[in-house]
Amino acid sequence: MTVVVAMDGPSGSGKSSTAKSIAKRAGWLYLDTGALYRAATWLTIDKAIDNADELLIALKSSPILFKTDPSNPLTFCGGVDVSEAIRSAEVTSAVSRVSSWPELRKELVALQRVIIESAKNGIVVEGRDIGTVVAPGANLKIWLQADINARAIRRDLEDKSRGLESSSPDSVAASLSNRDQVDSTRAVSPLRKAEDAIIVDSTNLTLDETVAYIWNILKSRSLIGLPRAVIVGRPNVGKSTLVNRIIGSREAIIEDTPGVTRDRVSYEAEWNGKTFMVIDTGGWEPTSEGIALKISDAAESAISDADLVLFVVDAQVGQQSDDDALISVLRKSKKPVMLIANKVDSEKDELDAHSLWNLGLGEPHFISAAHGRGSGDLLDLIVSQLPEVGASRIDDGYRRIAIVGRPNVGKSSLLNSFAGSTRSLVDDAEGTTRDPVDELIDLGDKTWRFIDTAGIRRRAHQASGSEYYAALRTERAIENAEVVIMIIDASTPITEQDLRIITMVEDSGKALVIGLNKWDLVDEDRRVVLDKETERNFDQVEWAERVNISAKTGWHKDKLLPAIQRSLESWESRVPTGRLNSFLGQLIGSNPPPIRGGKQPKILFATQAGIAPPTFIVFATEFLEASYRRFIERRLREEFGFSGSPIRVSVRIRER
Repeated sequence: MTVVVAMDGPSGSGKSSTAKSIAKRAGWLYLDTGALYRAATWLTIDKAIDNADELLIALKSSPILFKTDPSNPLTFCGGVDVSEAIRSAEVTSAVSRVSSWPELRKELVALQRVIIESAKNGIVVEGRDIGTVVAPGANLKIWLQADINARAIRRDLEDKSRGLESSSPDSVAASLSNRDQVDSTRAVSPLRKAEDAIIVDSTNLTLDETVAYIWNILKSRSLIGLPRAVIVGRPNVGKSTLVNRIIGSREAIIEDTPGVTRDRVSYEAEWNGKTFMVIDTGGWEPTSEGIALKISDAAESAISDADLVLFVVDAQVGQQSDDDALISVLRKSKKPVMLIANKVDSEKDELDAHSLWNLGLGEPHFISAAHGRGSGDLLDLIVSQLPEVGASRIDDGYRRIAIVGRPNVGKSSLLNSFAGSTRSLVDDAEGTTRDPVDELIDLGDKTWRFIDTAGIRRRAHQASGSEYYAALRTERAIENAEVVIMIIDASTPITEQDLRIITMVEDSGKALVIGLNKWDLVDEDRRVVLDKETERNFDQVEWAERVNISAKTGWHKDKLLPAIQRSLESWESRVPTGRLNSFLGQLIGSNPPPIRGGKQPKILFATQAGIAPPTFIVFATEFLEASYRRFIERRLREEFGFSGSPIRVSVRIRER
């Protein structure tokens, strides 16, 4: 996802300096839209053009090009660098008139949008009508303003820095005021603040203070990417133990058996006020094959995305030949590397571990991840070496989708198919995924948070070892999700475990979509049997949409997203109280509740108490049979839909 910051405001308010400073700090691109209009104005003067039609013809042979490097933004027109020429007094006096031509504005708005769309990570766009016309969907809109005297002083200082002749403050203020007046009298004024823009008055702020204020807004909205610290090393050197020490909780699965961690798994960490991502990877082996080869490939992929690599070595074992092979990979990556000697539990261990200097990666940092020895000093070093901004996106209200099912039904293949790349390991062996793999994926015009979970063989309390933790984390992923995709292998009979997982999802109250995977392996005979199986076994979740897919080939995956969106809409839908009670009155008029204990229950009224999932409370004079509550639920679905979402109906006894 590209972060777009739209910065509007009157001339002289400090937009240019502020926007460039923020773009440089974030490592983003910068676009001065005013420079585009000035370049067009320069072209009218250079070619003696006095109308929009001639100007548009001239722009075809002399196109405007803007270099978006915030450290050295340049403007070209017809291949000529006009960065200085467009700041002349002649251009300044004519730019308001030329920029008011509707034909030119349409042409330059299209150019601005092309530049914005070309940005990969982020871009700060400053000028006029950015938040209202050019980028109305910007992630953050700032209206930067200042009083006329402060603006005049800044404009005069800017002119002096360019070597231009200084004017009196009064004349500069008059010029700015006149330009404001001209802009405000246009049919569509560029001095319009977007309704959702944040006003920042820089009259009494320095540039650094203005930048710091806007930077804090970006951070509060989770628009600043977090740096990544990637942990690598041979199997069983304590990488996941170190992850748990850094994040302060037992999130990563730990077991004495080597190779428990397989996928690269991301966790959010914080130390001394600095937030960053720590990525746990599977044990790297140079001569691996099969699943071990895929684990090593995933670790190497994580290294390529790292801002800092934490290379963990077991100090009790010392340097191994496998370490030398991984060091070669690290050197080729040209990433900053911190050597960590783990399992250093005493001063004697520390003396022995000094031999790790021979690895040629600089000073080894001694810790005991299991006991916490040296962990505080290590974290101080880590945060001091991480950059301020990284590429990791953090939660910004993205919709959360958990992918669940038995082992080897195609959950990881589906995640990779959505992502268009390998995000989660796929192997024929059951149980390849153990930790939940959390990925942000852009689909359509939205970003979604997908969580690929471990295959559940049995409930957590019935499992043991790494399987226990995997099941526990899957159950937690379901609880944290908003919608669940239940993947079933359509090519094999539906199992009791499939039904247990569906019950788990239903009990959680989450929206549900059932993906019948491996459809490419289903023949006509199997389809007949499958229809009978689903009819017999899915009666408890007959409201859940079912989509036939092939995660491996991508067939019909485009039908999953609309089903997910419909389920979420149902999950969060609300029925107006008046309409609900009108429906209920007609229902009980034609189908009154059955007599219970010689008494006829009277339904007084109903209300929707909540959403996610939709929850209804029926007030009655007597208890309503479970069968009648199910009848109400069924008729609610017939009347109001709720496709893909469970609904809850409860009864409260109230005296008439």
